Amino acid sequence: MPHETRDLSRFAWLSIAAAVVTITLKTVAWQLTGSVGLLSDATESVVNLVAAVAALIALRVAAMPADKNHHFGHAKAEYFSAALEGVMIFVAALVILYSSVERFLNPRPIENVGVGLAVSVAASVLNGAVAFILVRAGRRYRSLTLTADGKHLFTDVWTSVGVIGGVIVVALTGVNRLDPVLAFLVGLNIIWTGWKLIRESSEGLMDIAMTKDDNRTIADILARFVTKDVHFHALRTRVSGQHRFAEVHVLVPGHWSVQQGHDLMEDVEAALREEFADLAITCHLEPSEDPRAYGDYAAEYPVPTHEDLLRAEHPGRRVGP
Repeated sequence: MPHETRDLSRFAWLSIAAAVVTITLKTVAWQLTGSVGLLSDATESVVNLVAAVAALIALRVAAMPADKNHHFGHAKAEYFSAALEGVMIFVAALVILYSSVERFLNPRPIENVGVGLAVSVAASVLNGAVAFILVRAGRRYRSLTLTADGKHLFTDVWTSVGVIGGVIVVALTGVNRLDPVLAFLVGLNIIWTGWKLIRESSEGLMDIAMTKDDNRTIADILARFVTKDVHFHALRTRVSGQHRFAEVHVLVPGHWSVQQGHDLMEDVEAALREEFADLAITCHLEPSEDPRAYGDYAAEYPVPTHEDLLRAEHPGRRVGP
């Protein structure tokens, strides 16, 4: 069984508070200047608020313990939150694109640039600080919801930087159409961010494997136990929210006792958990003499056999029949 899912909802509350404050600040900046670029920036912050509320719900659900209908817990609820955030980003981008085209056709001068930009800069600094906290927490707890929310906020920060720079250029040059052009580019960038979030959440729902480095590390740990009598194959891994799963087939001589096989698997699982403390491991014991034990899925990261290890230790020497 996987370990208990941590309740990370406190980070979602932080994101919600930041979104409320930044929406207020950016709306004030837009009202002061009349810049459609700043309007697009405020619109994206509204999406941040919706996404943060969705993240709060998803994190609460993901933290629920396993029950009779969900034996492995509710960790995948996080992927639904990330997908919803991606969809909301698309909606915000469409609003921004529409507003920018309308303002390009009907340009208007920007006013109160200094005060408006000061307010927008304050909102961006707040967003950047919260984004850093969320991404760091997402990586620490392997939470796609927090990582997605943090990356979205970082995108918002860079959007704000671009918008602020554009407003300054418009104020200096007097070319008002630069403002909606910049807003249009912001909209395209937001669409790209939404697509990446939807792709990541889809991969999670499809039981994506652990990273290549993690799979290689697992195979290397298993190789420590390979002997003339002990082999491993059919290594498979998957990620589900904060949880990671691995399964492997262990081939031993058929005359071994149940106790011998059990002791070996206990040692293997202990070694794996030294590297991956929260890894849920399933070992399937098979007699190495039985041909049926070799018809399993061939993993991308095969564990070397005893002969492979001997060849590596003594290159050029003939090993085996």
